[in-house]
Amino acid sequence: MKGIIFTEFLELVEEKFGLEMVDTIISESNLESDGIYTAIGTYEFSEMLQLITHLSENTDIAVDDLLLVYAEHLFAVLVKSYPTLVEHYKSPMDLLASIENHIHVEVKKIYPDAELPSFKLEERTDDKMILVYNSERALYMLGKGLMLETFKLFNVPVNIDYEKINEEGTEVRFFINKG
Repeated sequence: MKGIIFTEFLELVEEKFGLEMVDTIISESNLESDGIYTAIGTYEFSEMLQLITHLSENTDIAVDDLLLVYAEHLFAVLVKSYPTLVEHYKSPMDLLASIENHIHVEVKKIYPDAELPSFKLEERTDDKMILVYNSERALYMLGKGLMLETFKLFNVPVNIDYEKINEEGTEVRFFINKG
């Protein structure tokens, strides 16, 4: 997992819960990196899992809810750092429809060894879209959060529901409805 995911996560934890919480979740975790991350480094997913689990335990906030808050933070950072990824899209539906064929292609240019989830477009109309998320990491709530932020960027109301295709959450179908 790319280091920017870790550095931004710890930045969010410090911003929302304080530096002491950052120290707490790092010290409670068994991290090969010792909690020292660089944006361009690559780290084990298990470290992120430990950090977010310990944050959840220490704040009594569900992991899924933390992932939604993190998505809001991460989206803002990515749009600010890489505005060209989104600036030529006219609508959130166009942007989401291009995740696989444009956004992830561009992300791979920046971070060649990034392991990204896949998003398969199953259905699309002007007001509705069905996307299937697939990732062994089961961070579908982060994906949902990034989708919600995409609609906020365009100031378009949306309702996003989902169903797990498998129990682990490594494959999830998202139902995206404008309005």
